[in-house]
Amino acid sequence: MSVGIDEISFYTSNYYLDLRTLAEVQNTDTEKYYQGIGQEKMGMAAPDEDIVTMAANAALPLVERVGSDSISTLMFATETGIDQSKAAGVYVHRLLNLRDNCRVVEMKQACYSATAAIQMACALVARQPDSKVLVIASDIARYDLDSPGEATQGCGAVALLITANPRLVEIHPEVGNYTEDVMDFWRPNYRSTALVDGKYSTKIYLKSLKRAWENFREASSLAFSDFSYFCYHLPFSRMAQKAHQQLAKLNKSGLSLEQLEQQIEDTLIYNRIIGNSYTASMYIGLTSLLENCRQNLAGRRIGFFSYGSGCVAEFFSGTVVAGYENWLHRDAHRQMLDARKEVDYDEYLQLYRYPDPRDGESCEIERGTTGRFRLAAISHHKREYTVC
Repeated sequence: MSVGIDEISFYTSNYYLDLRTLAEVQNTDTEKYYQGIGQEKMGMAAPDEDIVTMAANAALPLVERVGSDSISTLMFATETGIDQSKAAGVYVHRLLNLRDNCRVVEMKQACYSATAAIQMACALVARQPDSKVLVIASDIARYDLDSPGEATQGCGAVALLITANPRLVEIHPEVGNYTEDVMDFWRPNYRSTALVDGKYSTKIYLKSLKRAWENFREASSLAFSDFSYFCYHLPFSRMAQKAHQQLAKLNKSGLSLEQLEQQIEDTLIYNRIIGNSYTASMYIGLTSLLENCRQNLAGRRIGFFSYGSGCVAEFFSGTVVAGYENWLHRDAHRQMLDARKEVDYDEYLQLYRYPDPRDGESCEIERGTTGRFRLAAISHHKREYTVC
């Protein structure tokens, strides 16, 4: 019996800032962003959007197809938590009208936790093959204005349905892990934006890739040459290119830079115009590969490298299932991306600085999202969500 990803859908805000605009305001060369970090646009959440509304919007197409009563477990991965106690997934549970005996839990370990959720979901399905587990990763990446990380901001959510005999990607059980206590990126409870040591984080990312791959080779007979494509965690697109070149060099692949680029380029298309979505980024990258690759991916093996700062990393593999192209949400995703509204710099600042109540005061929130779900108000410390 195979276990893996039966369906996948993602969502991002209807607002974006073109990094050309940011470059003009900062009086810097646009290529610093377009080529230097490989990013073109950053998604900006509307005032009435958060990780809950984005998650529900991402998952809605999956739940509408299989029925809300068929989901046995909802696992919510995020590093943009909205409550120290209550899982964000419980709000999503209500918005999607899931059954009342559906298990719900939130997971956190920087950008890695979606992978942990998927591996645990696969284990649950292997134990109960008739079950369907909904995994959602949802995040809003925010950094201080005028900081090195500002251009890598973004937002997005991805929903994956994990089942037996999946129709998209079979996930294989062999994994390679690496964990180390480091301070390359973190966000204390008293801050709304993250702290990051960019150069050190890149160094740790690459070190973790090497160590996770070495551990994977101990658990699996697969070699670098057995993989046709690779999906990497995407804080920015250039990071994946650096990582893939290192992995190829480590394995003495003999492939040219052009050949190596072909193994990852289709995974970067959506990320370039959405920006960093933390836990969701690698799986939006997978969606991008499945929906944009002109080659038939059936039977092709994909290598996945998931990294979460602080740090936990994992390398694992999956094989694309024949007929996968019949179960994608390609048209809906492209329509969503094409319908987004570009904001100017002043509008960007308004979105960035929109009040985020932290003292429990009553707050009605203006309508901005075009999504199905929105955060309508915060009253007496309670978040109030509505269906549009």
